[in-house]
Amino acid sequence: MVLSTEPEWRTEDRSVPYPEALAAMDARVAAIRAGTAPELVWLLEHPPLYTAGTSAKRADLLTPERFPVYATGRGGQYTYHGPGQRVAYAMLDLRRRRIGVHRYVRHLEEWIIRSLAELNVRGERREGRIGVWVARPDKPPRRAPDGTIYPAEDKIAALGVRVRHWVAFHGISINVDPDLSHFEGIVPCGIAEHGVTSLADLGLTASLDDVDAALRATFDSVFAAEPVEAALVPA
Repeated sequence: MVLSTEPEWRTEDRSVPYPEALAAMDARVAAIRAGTAPELVWLLEHPPLYTAGTSAKRADLLTPERFPVYATGRGGQYTYHGPGQRVAYAMLDLRRRRIGVHRYVRHLEEWIIRSLAELNVRGERREGRIGVWVARPDKPPRRAPDGTIYPAEDKIAALGVRVRHWVAFHGISINVDPDLSHFEGIVPCGIAEHGVTSLADLGLTASLDDVDAALRATFDSVFAAEPVEAALVPA
């Protein structure tokens, strides 16, 4: 079988249950590893649910009875998935693309930032925090429990990664128009001193299709193969 050097793109027109998504990713990762299937970027929505990454703290699950909670092998802490949020699961062969794991995480952030820029939103990184943030000068500064005052900023996109035999899976989520009150059942990604936003909350009328188009338009510019140290990507 001759496989394409470009990933397959798949968009679901239904809400995908989380266990089904995990099983599908496991199967696809195995097939990519075996050389029997191409890489895949899978665009979908989930029904309302919380997921716990490998660093999740039980105290950060504030209302465990609100939605189903799923433990997952991805990195990170608690996050929310639900309608109005674009989830992009990227199953990519890091060895073939010659991207080390830490650089791959930065690539996911850059992919989000460039995609948001296509929609006229300035997404930014923050030192020590995974994900993408939006400054909110329209909101008052936030005061932490210790009295520290922070300029208002909200998280618009999250990411979590798992790597098996150098094939990456899980991926990113961008808040398009979800019910932001659903995030109140957790401390999102373990960060309590900042809020969560969406494209709709920022006043944009972008649709899931608009976000999908932006993700496709920016993918190749971010994920081109690149040489890295042999220790990071074994032969």
